[in-house]
Amino acid sequence: MHAFEVLGDPVRRRILELLAEGERTSGSVSEVIRAEFGISQPGVSQHLKVLRENGFATVRPEGTRRLYAVNSEPLRDIDVWLDRFRRFWTPHLDALATELARGKRERRESRRDGPDSSET
Repeated sequence: MHAFEVLGDPVRRRILELLAEGERTSGSVSEVIRAEFGISQPGVSQHLKVLRENGFATVRPEGTRRLYAVNSEPLRDIDVWLDRFRRFWTPHLDALATELARGKRERRESRRDGPDSSET
């Protein structure tokens, strides 16, 4: 399965978001996904399996529990692939950052100057 097919599913993306916060048990993942998507525990297990088999997640046993974590290697591969497209959005994001900084500076200056002193 291609990386974008794996990540194209909103449930799998959400699972990766959960795992990005730190290692989680399959039960913990299932609980959140069931609440948010209404998917059964076996359905969540299938999504975890897809993530594991495609290298996006690792699993390690700890007693009777199975702990899942993000494997960042496939995400780095996607980042490399996306690099050729960054030129389409980077200038826009840079311009946005400049405008945000300008607005913040203007607000700071207007607070520092206080009310217009020419009205005496």
